[in-house]
Amino acid sequence: MREYVVAILGATGAVGQRLISELEQSSIPVKKLKLLASKRSAGKKLKFKNQEITVEEAQPDSFNGVDLVLSSAGGAISKKLLPEAVKRGAVCVDNTSAYRMEDDVPLVVPGVNDKELANHHGIIANPNCSTIQMVAALYPIYQRWGIKQIIVSTYQAVSGAGKAAWDEMLNQAQARLNHQDLKAEILPTAADKRHYPMAFNLLPQIDVFEDDGYTHEEWKMIHETKKILLNDQNAGEIKVTATCVRVPIEIGHGETVYFVVKDSSATTAEIQEEIAKTSGLVLQDDPSKQVYPQPLLAAGKRETFVGRIRQDQENDGAFQMWVVADNLLRGAASNTVEIAECLVRDDLVHQTN
Repeated sequence: MREYVVAILGATGAVGQRLISELEQSSIPVKKLKLLASKRSAGKKLKFKNQEITVEEAQPDSFNGVDLVLSSAGGAISKKLLPEAVKRGAVCVDNTSAYRMEDDVPLVVPGVNDKELANHHGIIANPNCSTIQMVAALYPIYQRWGIKQIIVSTYQAVSGAGKAAWDEMLNQAQARLNHQDLKAEILPTAADKRHYPMAFNLLPQIDVFEDDGYTHEEWKMIHETKKILLNDQNAGEIKVTATCVRVPIEIGHGETVYFVVKDSSATTAEIQEEIAKTSGLVLQDDPSKQVYPQPLLAAGKRETFVGRIRQDQENDGAFQMWVVADNLLRGAASNTVEIAECLVRDDLVHQTN
């Protein structure tokens, strides 16, 4: 059996540390693991399978001899270093937005469109966390009845904005309890002009605004969904729109998903049945017992949880559901490692022409 030299780029971050844990539990035969991060983090020691590994500063030559790169170090770093890894023969799975919309880069959710991995040219993109859980939940419905429209509203955890934003929210919460002023320097997005408190608040802005009034996060959900399901980010076959909201919880994105199927004979019970039998999905849908997905219960789990499935009483063929997943696992580390497992399974850890 072939063994692989694996590098994790961004190993000390919140997703990077979960990548280490997920890789440890994966089916990938790891010959050697390299942990790469910024110069500031170099020298730190992290454990993999009870072995202590020293974090190295990420440089182009860090990828010499590496077969597989799992990357979650930010888009600018991915743009700079992943081409260097590819030059040295590595295949990269990138968890940033750097390559998602490039036509020759597969954007993959295993179990949905992993067949696209056969077309890679050294880099595979992991979709946005909010897109992953929605597409995973919709795919069995799409396969059986078709889908012609999706309207999604998200309730996204602050951990999706990074550790600094997470820490700022906790500090704000403590300040509020102490009747102190709330300091805001990061959210909605550090790159924008104004910042607002996250604790005890809702922010209907994730990422910067585009000229059409949608945020870039909403743009990503719209076009990534089309690329994953239809292999065309601008396809008109499915109409998709999104409203993305940051909420003051730590881990776990929630989404209300309204969808219209092509075959209006679908029933709530049949949709529940499809969800229940699909690998990676967990049906939690019993209103009589108040059973439904919750971020607190999803945290630390790899599955996508689906509930509150119900038919629109005003429109034939339209349904709503509530989807929850751990954004750092299902929406990032777990999906990244599952892509790597598919590459290994299909003997695709090599360059293609």
